[in-house]
Amino acid sequence: MEAQVKIGKHEIGTGHPCLIVGEVAQAHEGSLSLAHAYIEAIADAGADAVKFQCHIAEAESMPDEPWRVEPEYPQDANRYAYWKRMEFTFDQWAGLAAHAWRRGLAFIVSPFSVEAVEMMTPLVDAWKVASGEIANEELLHTIGRTRRSVLISTGMATKDEILFAATNVFADREHNKAWRTHSPVFCDRAILHCISEYPAPAEHCGLNVLAELRAQYPYPVGLSDHSGTIYAGLAAVALGCDVLEVHVTFSRAMGGFDTSSSITLEDLGRLVEGVRWIERAKAHPVDKDAMAKELEPMRALFIEKHKRKAMA
Repeated sequence: MEAQVKIGKHEIGTGHPCLIVGEVAQAHEGSLSLAHAYIEAIADAGADAVKFQCHIAEAESMPDEPWRVEPEYPQDANRYAYWKRMEFTFDQWAGLAAHAWRRGLAFIVSPFSVEAVEMMTPLVDAWKVASGEIANEELLHTIGRTRRSVLISTGMATKDEILFAATNVFADREHNKAWRTHSPVFCDRAILHCISEYPAPAEHCGLNVLAELRAQYPYPVGLSDHSGTIYAGLAAVALGCDVLEVHVTFSRAMGGFDTSSSITLEDLGRLVEGVRWIERAKAHPVDKDAMAKELEPMRALFIEKHKRKAMA
């Protein structure tokens, strides 16, 4: 039986609407006012949650760390300087969380260090484990001890890494006997299929993995989409997606590493509308015989027409 997960006021899993998450990531470019503007726009689009990434430069980088992928128009001297520019203080994060809650959004964060978890724990409704961190046992155990719900992204992970993260790191004693060096702590979780290409082409979206994950794990299953379109998300919901996360941007003309794999805020509104339409359609199966009976008066008109034609 599939487990149910609660994130903020939302229940996730079979029988519940898909949780739609607007992922800001670093699209705020270090601007607090822009981060708040994203919260407003995501709420106006009808999404259920907003997600940010929490980077602390000293905890995850070195002052002389070079770029992995250098931006086309670099503002920062190196990768460390970029993360430093992306940082907010605890009070600023608290203001963002309060803004999200005031607009009815769940507040989700991807932490990239133990220090980030420790700082953000009082504020988050749920964590998102980025796919590149799925083998980071220290980080995952620190997240587990907070007892917050967790969305586990699998874009860069092997099947064995997904299995370990899903069933060991966040497991409870009653249902799991496989222990490693640390004692896992129970927390609710969902597993998100993800393709770590930016943007991910249709041929690589691999929506078949949703069914594979659902068959293997008793947890809600979702999609962390990098296609830069609304199509993958709509298809995933039609296939039974419990959580849908999409990167968002105010404009495709904006800079930043994730713009090519993001959708505009206008498209987010269309995505939300489409998801809810699909959910209503799936929730009301049609009995063809019963429908034919309801349409008997119209059927009779056609039958009468055929009779008149035959007699002519």
